[in-house]
Amino acid sequence: MSQESLKSLVEANAYFYETFARGDADVMETLWAKREDVTCIHPGWGAVTGRDAVIRSWEMVLENQPNIRCGRPEGFLVGDIGYVICLEELGEGRLVATNLFILEDHHWKLIHHQAGVTRPADNEPASGTHPIH
Repeated sequence: MSQESLKSLVEANAYFYETFARGDADVMETLWAKREDVTCIHPGWGAVTGRDAVIRSWEMVLENQPNIRCGRPEGFLVGDIGYVICLEELGEGRLVATNLFILEDHHWKLIHHQAGVTRPADNEPASGTHPIH
């Protein structure tokens, strides 16, 4: 995979967070893979499995439009799978998140999202980060 593939992966992750911040459930639905199993673990929730359940979970989360921003994204590629580890910045709070994507019809589509609490020391920038801005 090329640097261009890595760049498009990080851009797909940025678009996910832009959609998240806008609270746009209709667009959020389009960001998730349709032909692969998808899963999600929201902070404080159990595992959500299956596309229908994952989309419903996002509809619930997006009902209260979050003030969220993606910080310090770092992308990785493994064949047609890509993942981004980043910070979710929510006002004064921060979570660490992993977003897994798969190439579906030449577009990066989410197959898993997980976010959870992080210690302050984990908020330091990772080496080789690929910022979105």
